Amino acid sequence: MSAEIEKFIIEALRNMNYDVSDVTGDTQLGPAGLDLESLSVAEVAIQVEDAYGVKFEEDEMETVALLTVSGLVKEIVDRASAAAVAK
Repeated sequence: MSAEIEKFIIEALRNMNYDVSDVTGDTQLGPAGLDLESLSVAEVAIQVEDAYGVKFEEDEMETVALLTVSGLVKEIVDRASAAAVAK
């Protein structure tokens, strides 16, 4: 599932006109990497929510921006697993 989510995130960024040619799991989303703007981080979060049912709150966006692609994937997997257990 992790590889699928990573591919989804990279494709979402590509669709948002970010250059993802050098993006790996170690690429940071924020200033030290892709330098996503806060609206872009929110857009990725919305797409993740729609695709995987995982919600990120507005006050988490700054923290999300500091993650790497792999870190975001792990966060999505963890939240999806927790949601599945809660059902």
